[in-house]
Amino acid sequence: MHIHILGICGTFMGGIAAIAREAGHRVTGCDANVYPPMSDQLRALGIDLIEGFDPDQLRLAPDLYVIGNVVTRGNALMEAILDAGAAYISGPQWLAENVLRGRHVLAVAGTHGKTTTTSMLAWMLDQAGLKPGFLVGGVPLNFGISARLGEGACFVIEADEYDTAFFDKRSKFVHYRPRTAILNNLEFDHADIFADLAAIETQFHHLVRTVPRSGRLVVNSREAALDRVLARGCWSELQRFGARKEEPGALRARGEPHAFDVLRGSLKIARVDWTQLGEHNQLNALAAIGAAEHVGVAPEVAAAALASFENVRRRLELRGEAGGVKVYDDFAHHPTAMRTTINGLRRRAGLARVLAVFEPRTNTMKRGDMAAQLPWALEEADLAFCLQGHYGWSAAEALAPMGAQAVVADSVDALVAAIVRAAKPGDQVLVMSNGAFGGIHDKLLSALQHR
Repeated sequence: MHIHILGICGTFMGGIAAIAREAGHRVTGCDANVYPPMSDQLRALGIDLIEGFDPDQLRLAPDLYVIGNVVTRGNALMEAILDAGAAYISGPQWLAENVLRGRHVLAVAGTHGKTTTTSMLAWMLDQAGLKPGFLVGGVPLNFGISARLGEGACFVIEADEYDTAFFDKRSKFVHYRPRTAILNNLEFDHADIFADLAAIETQFHHLVRTVPRSGRLVVNSREAALDRVLARGCWSELQRFGARKEEPGALRARGEPHAFDVLRGSLKIARVDWTQLGEHNQLNALAAIGAAEHVGVAPEVAAAALASFENVRRRLELRGEAGGVKVYDDFAHHPTAMRTTINGLRRRAGLARVLAVFEPRTNTMKRGDMAAQLPWALEEADLAFCLQGHYGWSAAEALAPMGAQAVVADSVDALVAAIVRAAKPGDQVLVMSNGAFGGIHDKLLSALQHR
């Protein structure tokens, strides 16, 4: 079958493309913005990419168009598809019908940590010899690809609460029908499609409703929002994790995030020694261990796999060092994720200064719904640098409580210049965005090298 994917360079749709190609389909695709790492991965797989959504792509005459949620009514190619009466389907539905049916699906949901936890879980199952398939919203360094079909019965998937497509406004994850589901955390996000936190809790309960009685829910004990979700009804085995004190049957950690015992109640069941930092990653590890156990991977085996876990591209990824200054890249874009990422680098950096650089790029951030949280998100950084785009709100006003600790610029080049003026040898520069950020990483490294 020939499938043509609209919005192919998104991490999710790019993963579908990789899986479809591995399954033997002919795959082509298009997108408006093509940039690494997904564009590199797709080209390496031999998938033809077309820039833009020109209606002339109808001449490709695929058997099926697979539509990403970046595509809206008014998109020229989509309008042509509708006018032609051509066959189309959403990405999540295509995946559910062609890949997930009949497999043991392990889904990882939550506002934060989905990509990292999905990657951990896939690596645990892989190291245990289960040969899982997976689809991750990033590129796990252990695998070098974001998705694969897999040979075993298990399929690990990042379960996103964002809507499915312009013609299907349910959350993506309701299509996946998992037998094992991690509910990692739950905060307000995606203000462009959800009115409030309660609306997101409703979608999470839709996911809970799809897990069978023989399934397992692995749920963060620290999250009041998840307690409210479960209060609406829970029909599956419940494995809690992350309790701050002993809780019967719950998984918890004893020790520092980089080296800790895994306890069930008061009993030690495993030990984790690894290179990852931050309490958020410690919680991610507990969740993955609880999910892996449901498919027969003993906690000590899952924990041992974490010793060789390399995380995901764009998760505190060192992009380079110039002029004695290290430049890191991270996908953090929600205030909570920004705060935990800065904290993780702070633990690694010790006494070195941390310079946080961020771009309010998500729809939620552009709307200004979380602007008031930015000083809290950035307070552990020695200096903070923000790009002022056409957001409809003032970054300078939002960051005013930080005083001279915060700098705002209206272009990437101006931001680079400000960072270079402030940076000193030994500093750690942390760039946070869920996009390409105008190539700021390379621009920074070049400017630092030649200053």
